[in-house]
Amino acid sequence: MSTKRMILINTVIFIVIAAIAIGGYAYYSEAANYVKTDDAKITGDLMPVTTDTAGKITDWQGTVGKTFKKGDVIGKVALPTGTKDITAPIDGTIVQNKTNNEQLVAPGQPIAQMVDRNKLYVLANIEETSLEDVNIDQDVDIQVDATSNSKIKGKVKEIGQTTNSVFSLLPADQSSGTYTKVVQRIPVKIELDSYPEEIVPGMNATIWIHK
Repeated sequence: MSTKRMILINTVIFIVIAAIAIGGYAYYSEAANYVKTDDAKITGDLMPVTTDTAGKITDWQGTVGKTFKKGDVIGKVALPTGTKDITAPIDGTIVQNKTNNEQLVAPGQPIAQMVDRNKLYVLANIEETSLEDVNIDQDVDIQVDATSNSKIKGKVKEIGQTTNSVFSLLPADQSSGTYTKVVQRIPVKIELDSYPEEIVPGMNATIWIHK
């Protein structure tokens, strides 16, 4: 084998070993300093818009994306004696519209959904085996998939007291007599310091909780 070929092979081997070592160190460093998960989403507290009277919708302004202040009139319900205002229950934006003019509605029927986009947060699902490293007020780095060029800062605000499976509509069936242990996940609420205005509920995110 020629000397040049030997040097080339040794160089390639060195580069591969160095890459593995660097990757291994980065993985260890991340695991040692952070609790990380990409099972996280931007969310907000949804508030239904309702009416306490039955009737026909008129003057409806609740189009998706439109913003209202609490108490603003979004539409009206026509009654035999006149009309009754439908008002915004919070300061927020219409994110779902379920009605149109001339449609009949019943008392308490959700006719739209609103969310305050100034109070969005992250809901992350943390594996139970990592929960001991999570505490209230820990710093969090958040990367939203839709805005990959910027990282958002936040803090752990709330740690769930049950696993997600407790409220599952389809709980695991163990009647067969066999049991497979599955790592459970606990919801953790992360408050955002500030964030780009283009972020909306439902966007995927990756979070790093500082240990």
